[in-house]
Amino acid sequence: MTDSLSLLLQEIFSSAEARLKQLHHPNRTAWLRILRSLQRMGSLKLSRLDAKILAATLEDLEQGFATFQNYTHRRKVTVFGSARLGEDSPEYQQAQLFAHRISQLGFMVLTGGGGGIMEAGNRGAGQENSFGLNIQLPFEQVANPFIAASDRVINFKYFFSRKLFFVKETDALVLFPGGFGTQDEAFECLTLMQTGKTKLMPLVLVDRQGGCYWKEWDEYVREHLLSRGLISPEDLHLYSLTDDVGEACQQIVDFYRIFHSNRYVRELLVLRLNTKLSPEALEILNQEFADILESGRIEQTEALPEEAEEDIAHLPRLVMRFNQRSFGRLWQMVRRINKLPPERSEPLMHPEQK
Repeated sequence: MTDSLSLLLQEIFSSAEARLKQLHHPNRTAWLRILRSLQRMGSLKLSRLDAKILAATLEDLEQGFATFQNYTHRRKVTVFGSARLGEDSPEYQQAQLFAHRISQLGFMVLTGGGGGIMEAGNRGAGQENSFGLNIQLPFEQVANPFIAASDRVINFKYFFSRKLFFVKETDALVLFPGGFGTQDEAFECLTLMQTGKTKLMPLVLVDRQGGCYWKEWDEYVREHLLSRGLISPEDLHLYSLTDDVGEACQQIVDFYRIFHSNRYVRELLVLRLNTKLSPEALEILNQEFADILESGRIEQTEALPEEAEEDIAHLPRLVMRFNQRSFGRLWQMVRRINKLPPERSEPLMHPEQK
């Protein structure tokens, strides 16, 4: 039976591959890779559980892609925090206020779709500016009333696929106090940032006014991780702490004042900018951040040939041979860029003009 199934799948994939090769689609190469991977898995003797894991993972990805595909040009903020803090808690009220203010600045808000801080995030942003990335659990996690009726609620089977979309689709990460889940999200996001497995974006840890949750967390990081050489001093620049909602919002807006986004083209790191930097500003960057370059200099260019089809191909670029190690310093450089004078006065992009 297994051999019959394998032969059937091979026949289906071979036919699909042949037809794909005839298409001139921009994603043809990627789809060929997907088909070939599925074809190879079809020849494996997967257990019933393994096959169910594969199917559920693909369904999780399908839901995520389908939900976000019409919002690629909207800036978004992911809000993490405890599901167990009620609306009478200062943390809930702080999260609700933050979500309301950041949505007024043009950002959409992503939460886990549940109660507590997640509910506060959706409540503050309003259903029209919210996503709920729910997780199927036997307890505690049902969609909160401020997002439940929305078509932007996704019910994920697995945490790992849910986390993928939390990070992939967002432009900022904001964490309020929470338990194991929040701590896991904090450290996983920092690990992705530290190793260059996510795009450049701000991570802000927000406490209740006068609170010490994140201050004590930061003390732990410095005392037990930094002092023992388990992280580098530059890693502390990957995140910031505040107990002021206005400051948290401003940090996110400021991160995109001049910096727009980043990608890699071959061995080159490309930083897209909302406006061109002055020659003096470019020289400052080369003087202050020469240590993060593998070789050469930071150059200001137009879009590279590989970027010609992008809808943001008109934006100026900074191009460099980044050493692929100094990611904390790279975050520092983005913040430095945002404080430098542009070449000329131009209107900066609204958050919706992603």
